[in-house]
Amino acid sequence: MTNHKLGILMLDTQFPRILGDAGNPDTYPMDVLIQVVKGVSSLDVVNDQSLPQEACQKFMNAAQLLESQGASAIISTCGFLFKEQEKIEQAVDVPVMVSSLSLYGKIKTDLGAKKIAILTASKSDLSALFNFSDSIAVDEVEIIGMENCKAFSDAILQEKQKQSTILNADDIEQYVTSEVSGLLQRDPNIDAILIECGNLPPYISTIKSVTDLPVYSILDGVDLMMSGTASDR
Repeated sequence: MTNHKLGILMLDTQFPRILGDAGNPDTYPMDVLIQVVKGVSSLDVVNDQSLPQEACQKFMNAAQLLESQGASAIISTCGFLFKEQEKIEQAVDVPVMVSSLSLYGKIKTDLGAKKIAILTASKSDLSALFNFSDSIAVDEVEIIGMENCKAFSDAILQEKQKQSTILNADDIEQYVTSEVSGLLQRDPNIDAILIECGNLPPYISTIKSVTDLPVYSILDGVDLMMSGTASDR
């Protein structure tokens, strides 16, 4: 049987990637290939602008390298790359999902969801991007940002050389659960939670326990894509 491998486009960062993080190979039940996109860190991608052509080309080249190494499908560690999904996807011949935001339409259809809460690294930047999006309207979602969580922003929302090499996961988890619980109290129409940020899947179990709602992330994208490559051809 073919040994199917997951390819991961990794931002150039120095914060720890704990179990459950999209960039931790132990998160996955299959073999993983990781390609760090050198010189492109969190703040280069987490913003409301398209990537400069040079940076986008680096991701395309890295995706092609992963494909040549035997990747059966490719994801990324940053959901903000959804703005470059089409370009990266067209660079290779294997399935690509660089952002869990690609799951939005499927979640809405499958659940008949009235409203979906999106948990993101930066609410202001994602909201600005949605204002120009054809697939997700900003008035159809509720967005929870992590930019005001010090434990998160100190480790992740910094230039690489300024990123903390210690991740206070307990503080991040407490912030996430507080924000999500508060949102549900204000808006009972939320039917599901979609995690944009590849650093936040470690907290899925806790989010589910305090909300009793389905929670989706890039890990669900991995399941979908890898299930399609699970049999030999």
